[in-house]
Amino acid sequence: MSDEKSPPHRPVPAERTEQTFHRTVIDGRSVAYQATAGVLHLKGSREEPQAGLFFVAYHVDAEPDAPERPITFCFNGGPGSASVWLHLGAFGPRRVEMPDPELPPPPPYQLVDNAEGLLDLTDLVFIDPVGTGFSRGGEAGGDGAWQSVKADVDAVAEFVWRYLQRTGRWNAPRFIAGESYGSTRAAALALVLQEKGLMINGLMLVSPAITFQPLCFDPGNDLPYQAFLPSYAATAWYHDRLPHKPADLHDFLAEVRRFAEDVYGPALMRGARITDAEAARVAEALHRYTGLPVADLLAADLRITDARFTKAVLREPKQTVGRLDSRFRGPDTSPHSHTSERDPSYDGPLGAYAGLINLYVRRTLGFDPPEPYVVFSTEANEKWRWYEKPEELTGYIEVADRLRRAMIANPHLKVFVANGYYDLATPFYGTEHAVDHLGLDRSLRGGLQLAWYPAGHMMYLRALPAGPAGGPLGLVQNGRLRLLISPDY
Repeated sequence: MSDEKSPPHRPVPAERTEQTFHRTVIDGRSVAYQATAGVLHLKGSREEPQAGLFFVAYHVDAEPDAPERPITFCFNGGPGSASVWLHLGAFGPRRVEMPDPELPPPPPYQLVDNAEGLLDLTDLVFIDPVGTGFSRGGEAGGDGAWQSVKADVDAVAEFVWRYLQRTGRWNAPRFIAGESYGSTRAAALALVLQEKGLMINGLMLVSPAITFQPLCFDPGNDLPYQAFLPSYAATAWYHDRLPHKPADLHDFLAEVRRFAEDVYGPALMRGARITDAEAARVAEALHRYTGLPVADLLAADLRITDARFTKAVLREPKQTVGRLDSRFRGPDTSPHSHTSERDPSYDGPLGAYAGLINLYVRRTLGFDPPEPYVVFSTEANEKWRWYEKPEELTGYIEVADRLRRAMIANPHLKVFVANGYYDLATPFYGTEHAVDHLGLDRSLRGGLQLAWYPAGHMMYLRALPAGPAGGPLGLVQNGRLRLLISPDY
């Protein structure tokens, strides 16, 4: 099941683990590993169980006399998402096999060896936050007690500490991988752990949300219109909606970035002072970059939200494009609405991932509780507490400052940022803006690398050409990500 509303008060699930042994093939080499699926308790000041976090860990025995293997803690975002996407899509030893970018056929679906996984380089621990997967809160407040920005980070920090305590991995090189809101968690988590003395070697921020201002189409906030424009342009380019399609996407997007910064942004800043002639010139340029009609752009005051664009760009064939991945397209199920009703890029992979995580955890890993595995909790997402106290309502959520402080406190910290060109959830130009405004000293900027992929929010869905190195991942196959974990970095 993909979504489950749970009672607010119930006992913490029992703390237990199941261990199994397997092999996978990564980059043509057979890797033997141990899998551990289980629940680890979070405890209060009296050492009483307060919540149980479900996790799946993979461990490979190191060669004799070899340095201790790195360990990477992984999670997705939402908030309200389990770690199934990074687990069975990107980093784990097994992955979901499915077409891209289109709806998969009906069941049965297939799990195959993940030829571009990371287990040959690092042990892996996939964590499901409270309210997702099999992770549950206890009687004192239920799941909701853990579903806020601060409580969530504190919970995962306690999990990491208790996991290291249980396994004795205190001296292992430590990495954190978070996707989407998981990157928000990861940046804050790195600082929290380092302040506890647990230094972090590297962060992998996949489709990150470092600061929310470029993502929120609020009155008076013009930054998102600039931040999303290059992603709109990439989408229109992909679907052949441009009046004149440039041959090279990268050169085209460089031009759109310059326009967004040098022309579009200043025009939006003028607000009501913009002249009719200037508005017309900007609308003509936006038409060249998005394919949207000039009249519609002028009627919208040059401001098109993501929800309107996903519907408008393919209005003529009466289709909508995906928000998570705008390469996906589906029928327009609400033709009289100004915004899309469904996201075909979420509908596409959901069934395969939800079905296979239940089958895999229960049958292969031997962890089979009676309750459903919650892939995504709408309840957690809708009730998430972004601010703990009314006096904290002072602006947009951001972890850029915490990321900057983590890198200052630990100048050896390496940060890898993965962006998808067709991501209309966390647009790549918005991430570039956030990174450019971290306020890092020049001496630390070399520790931060960005990479871009011709795919969407979950860029690891991207199909690569068949062959010995073929597989689904633009993300992991990129050598810079593997290099992040290398001691020679």
